[in-house]
Amino acid sequence: MSRAYADLPLHYGHVPLWLAKRMSLLGGAIVETILADYGKAEVLRRLSDPCWFQALGCVMGMDWHSSGITTSVMGALKKAVNPHAKEFGIYICGGKGKHSKQTPEELLVVAEKTGLNAQMLVRSSKLAAKVDNTAVQDGFQLYLHSFIVSDEGDWSVVQQGMNDASGMARRYHWHSAAFQHFTEAPHTFIYGQNQGLILNLTDKDAMSTKAGLLQLVKEDPRKLLPEIRSIVMPSHHDVRAKDVDLKRLGSVLALAHERELLDFESLLLLEGLGPRTLQSLTLVSEVIHGTPSRFTDPARFSFAHGGKDGHPFPVPVNVYDETINTLRDAVNKAKIGQTDKQDAIRKLSVLSQQLEKDFIPNENFDQVIARERNDSWRHGGRTVMGKSKPPDPQLSLFD
Repeated sequence: MSRAYADLPLHYGHVPLWLAKRMSLLGGAIVETILADYGKAEVLRRLSDPCWFQALGCVMGMDWHSSGITTSVMGALKKAVNPHAKEFGIYICGGKGKHSKQTPEELLVVAEKTGLNAQMLVRSSKLAAKVDNTAVQDGFQLYLHSFIVSDEGDWSVVQQGMNDASGMARRYHWHSAAFQHFTEAPHTFIYGQNQGLILNLTDKDAMSTKAGLLQLVKEDPRKLLPEIRSIVMPSHHDVRAKDVDLKRLGSVLALAHERELLDFESLLLLEGLGPRTLQSLTLVSEVIHGTPSRFTDPARFSFAHGGKDGHPFPVPVNVYDETINTLRDAVNKAKIGQTDKQDAIRKLSVLSQQLEKDFIPNENFDQVIARERNDSWRHGGRTVMGKSKPPDPQLSLFD
């Protein structure tokens, strides 16, 4: 298995309460929809996919590329999922800082409730942390460890380390179904800045040189470099055209703003939703139903609900709430056998992909962002700095 590294700027600060509550509601509705349509194993698999994870954070309104996505998404999901853990069959343990140290105790409680092997769960949690802190010597110290386990015994790990000297973070993804040995290529992905030479004692190419972990520590890290590929996340805060697949984004915008592209059935089932909510709902639909290849440009998903730092635009709180209500209504109706609305939401991502095949981007990317910012006040736009205000009528939109 190859290793992949990407730039993940280390951001400090907090998620404001008004956004945290909505992140939890939307994250819970997304997980519940995936559970209903694809099952528990798929939830765990997706959490081990870094591009999907990043897209999820973007669609939830977090800063599109920062380390804060990891802590905020896992915190929101834990708050949303655990109260329904028995019903969902999924438990989220651990977290950031002191919460990571509580993982073993939380897993013991889960094991008692589910009948799972407590010793194996705790061992897996500790080994995952040990591997990423010790066997992969890359200069990053773990400060977040989230262990997600199903009542069938499958698990995923999302953990993150920081390097204060470089101002960077690295996120590590694990999935129990994707490896056989903790010390042999266990990660589904490592997400972080490529800082040059590292010592990765879990790489398969190191197997021929080791008789055990202590011997591998002495190996020349340059032997491992051919298996490393770079995926670099930019350090700039603003979302730029080069960060987004413009053809994919363009098809979403066209579908949302050109109603004739929707068939009559979809229009009826999504009646009352304005174009701005359809835009968000289409991107949420793709997070739920999209295949792995659809998440290579996570920044695109920030065009659902913006970002708390104002990039690419302020969080449209009213649209966010309408998206949550629509998704939750679809989930609740599906529980009693009324799946029409869920099918209509699923169809949004399908229609967007169909439109994308022949779509030629023709709208200026910067103008799309400028329009969103200009209209932000209409949608209850909000950032950590405050609420959006109407633009000065004497100023041109694109001045």
